[in-house]
Amino acid sequence: MAKKKGESSVKIYQDWCKGCGICVAFCPAKVLRLSSRGKAEVVNEDECINCGFCEVHCPDFAIMVYPRNSRSRADQKPDAGVSGADAVQEPAGPEK
Repeated sequence: MAKKKGESSVKIYQDWCKGCGICVAFCPAKVLRLSSRGKAEVVNEDECINCGFCEVHCPDFAIMVYPRNSRSRADQKPDAGVSGADAVQEPAGPEK
């Protein structure tokens, strides 16, 4: 499936970003830039194609790219259930 512009939401954790500029260099859609404070910032989120290059190459794990139609785990309520591929199965214990 082709990646379309405007389908992603980009979150940058400013406290974790050290301003190395790797994300800016790898972004093919020029969604990011370094701010006057020397930290990465989102400047053109509607152009994001959800390629994930910025997230994968960030050495500080300071960037998360989410599809716009889904909520990030950080935004979910603590009592929200987890299902599907995200569900963690406990190992089966010995049968009695």
